[in-house]
Parts: sequence; C-alpha cells; structure tokens
Amino acid sequence: MGTVGAELPLSDPAADADRARLQQLGYKQELKRGLSVVSNFAFSFAIISVLTGVTTTYNTGLRYGGPVSMTLGWLVVAVFNACVALSMAEICSAYPTSGGLYYWSAKLAGKDWAPLASWVTGWFNIVGQWACTASVDFSLAQLIQVITLLSTGGGYLASKYVVLAIYTAILLVHGLINSLPIQWLSWFGQLGAFWNVVGVFALVILIPSVARERASAEFIFTHFNTDNGAGIHSKAYILAVGLLMAQWSTIGYDTSAHMTEETKNADWSGPMGIVTSVALSGVFGWIYLVALTSMVTDIPYLLDTGNDAGGYAIAQALYTTFQRRYGTGAGGIVCLGIIAVAVFLNGTACVTSNSRMGYAFSRDGAMPLLHVWHRVNKKEVPQNVVWLSVSVALVMALTSLGSQVAFQAMVSIATLGLYISYALPIFFRVTTARRSFVPGPFHLGRYGVVVGAVAVLWVALVNVLFCLPVAYPVDKDTFNYTPAAVGGVLLLSLAAWVLHARFWFRGPIGNIDD
Repeated sequence: MGTVGAELPLSDPAADADRARLQQLGYKQELKRGLSVVSNFAFSFAIISVLTGVTTTYNTGLRYGGPVSMTLGWLVVAVFNACVALSMAEICSAYPTSGGLYYWSAKLAGKDWAPLASWVTGWFNIVGQWACTASVDFSLAQLIQVITLLSTGGGYLASKYVVLAIYTAILLVHGLINSLPIQWLSWFGQLGAFWNVVGVFALVILIPSVARERASAEFIFTHFNTDNGAGIHSKAYILAVGLLMAQWSTIGYDTSAHMTEETKNADWSGPMGIVTSVALSGVFGWIYLVALTSMVTDIPYLLDTGNDAGGYAIAQALYTTFQRRYGTGAGGIVCLGIIAVAVFLNGTACVTSNSRMGYAFSRDGAMPLLHVWHRVNKKEVPQNVVWLSVSVALVMALTSLGSQVAFQAMVSIATLGLYISYALPIFFRVTTARRSFVPGPFHLGRYGVVVGAVAVLWVALVNVLFCLPVAYPVDKDTFNYTPAAVGGVLLLSLAAWVLHARFWFRGPIGNIDD
C-alpha cells in the first residue's frame, strides 16, 4: 500500500497541494497520483464514447421519431446535459475525492441527512456503474456477432451461449487491463479518447464519399418517423422516447471525479475533465449522427430483422453503402471493426470508473468485506475491487441465458442509476447547501444555483421518460421494467439502511488515523 507522497517528490508544490487538499477532506494518499488533466479527461471521453452510444442505440432513435428525434433531439439533450456536467464540475472542484458523488451528497445534505444521502447516492452510483459495464460489454459481444454474421454472408448466427462466452472473454481482458499500474491504464484511457476522435472523423469523411445514395438535408433534419411498429402514434410521445437515444449516449462522465485522487491539480483537472468530455462528446456525437443518418434511405428495411445484419440498423447501412459502391460490403465490416474497438475501450474505462468508486465506497465502510475491496497492491492499484466489478458484471449477464427481458431490466439501471446519483448532490447543492457551499477553483459564481436547478429538473424529466412504455399493448414481453429496476435499487438500499446501516454508517469517515 502506498504512503503519503510516495508517488511524487515531496518538493513538488503541485503534489504537496494535492496531498494537503486530500488530507483536508479526510484522506491520506494511497493511490498513485500520476494522471494529467488530459488523462483525466480521456477516461470520461472514452467512457462516454459517442461511437459506442450512438451506434448501439441508433435503432431506438431510428424507430422512435427517426432523423429529427436524433439530429435535433441530440442538440436539446446536449444543452441540458451541459447543465448537469457544469454543476457536477463545480462540486467536484470543491470535493476532489474518488468517492465523488456520494461524498458530495454527504457534505451538502446537512448533518442530519448526510449519512442517508451518502448511502443512497453511493449505491445508485455503484449499481449503475456495474450495469453500465454489463451493458457496454454485452453490446460489444452482440456487435461481434453481427460482424460475424455479415462476414459469413448470414451463414453463422452465434447462440446465446457463444455470445455469453465472448462477453466473458471481453470482461476478463478488461479486468487484466485494469490490474495494470496507473501509467499503463492512463495509456488505455488516452487511446480511448484518441480512437473516438479519429474514428468519428474517419467515418464522417468515409461515409459521404462512399455512399451513392444519400438522404437529403431536409430528410436528415426534418423527417419524423411515426411508423415504429410498436403501437405508439402520438408524435409527442414518440419524440419523448426518441430522446432517450441521446441521453443514454452521454453517461459516465463522473469517471473524471472518481479519478481525482490519481490526478494532479485535481480540484481543477477533475472539473475540466467532466466539462470538456461532455462538450466534445456533444459536438462529435452530433457530427457522427448526421453522417450516419445521411445513409438512411429506407428505414423499414434497416430495422427489419430479416436483413443481412439481423435488424442492426447501422451495420446494415454501412454494409449496404459499401456493397452498392464496390460490390462487396467488406468496407462496411471494417467500419464496424473501428466501432468495435471504441466499444472495447469504453468497457475498459467503465471498469476503471467502477473500481475507483468501489474502492472509495469500501474505504468509507459502506460495502460488505470492505477491507478486501479497499486494499491496494504494491503497484497502488485497487486490484481486488477491479475483479469484483468484473464478477458482478458477469453475474448480471448470466440472467440473459434464462431471459433477455430479465437482463435488459437489470442493465436498464445503467442510465437512470447514474443520473439519479448525479442529481442528488446537485439537488442538495441548490437546496440545503445553497448558502453554505464553498466553491473550489472551478465555479459558476452566481449562476451555480440556477444551472443546478435546471440540471435537477432535467434529470427528473429523464427519469419519467425512461419509465414510459415503449410499446402497446403492454404485456410481459413489451413491459418497461426500468421502474422496477430503479425502484428495486431504491427499496433495497433503504431497507438495508433501516435494518442495518443506520446503526453504524455515518457517511465518509476518512482514513487519516488508519
């Protein structure tokens, strides 16, 4: 286990300031502080990963509203997500610890409510991150299946057991990568950010130059698809559900907060990582969306499960575009390979964020077997909790063998669990801590409360939208189990609080005296 100051010379003013700030917040330096502001940003940008989010949820946007709900809806979501990110960055600057959101809630909710606020925020965040890891890696396994399907001309469709085996292999590799020292892990974070930028530019240039048939600008920005095949006819309802594609695509930027104890000049670098990752993801995501939608000329065909890609719209669009130009869809498969690498690096960053949150949460005594998960190895890596994150994600995926509905219900907590954990400390910032909040170097000044209030209202709206039925009539196969998943986490965390945790958990306790 590392000691205070072991990772940087004691004479380094920046190291001294970071260490002193962390001590003020109640903790000693245990993780190696080797990340720059660029590396911190890279982890969040890699975990947002517009190549991942847009590609894997494009079917939802195309089905519910189509081009207008994606291209224009993306801009609407980006504005409100910016409010959430700015508010989180302001709080992160004041409290730069790996605990992030649950620590913020404890400090902002007031003395009486601090333990409960911290407990609920922490469990929503960590369960949301577990679900996010499972969702991303399962999406990669499915994408590999689609690539195989296209490569064999439809001759091989992997069984659910093969998909699970691929998923397990991906998880194991992610666990191994996250067991590396922070210097090596930082390289993967930067690679993820680089790959997303270069990948978006490559596809944005390649798609229009290859496509013989392209949608018009009017179609891209004004066409509203109401033929969703889900029995939903209200345009307002369709648009509301369609916005979820953009919202799901921009999650995970709390990673910058969880990496602050490994980041130099953390009270500035952490907030900048949050803000810049969300801002650049908004820009690159919109450009990528417009390029993809320019290939859309036949929506029903792209969504048809009988097509070459089994109904995977982006895969089919890319395959068809290259096939029409060159007589073969090999170029489209290469493009899917570029996307698959981005999804893989996204999954790597998910495990990174998840492990740092688990490390901090166990350090503060909130997890069973806390001394196991809080332990760091000789390389100052929380290796035990890395493999806990991998193991939980694997257990979640096992439910897919019995029921895809059950698995989807589990991973649906990824978006709402994380956004609820984002909103809770912001809510306390604009209510109980409105006058007592002491900002750090990054702050919003007099606009902090207003921006925070908008952020909380937006998350409240998103929670409602994600709980709406997405098909009618509603039955066991079309029921939206998201409310049950969110409610389950809330009820379990509250039950654990009432029956057990309220007697001993007092919120973040620090470890200066350990």
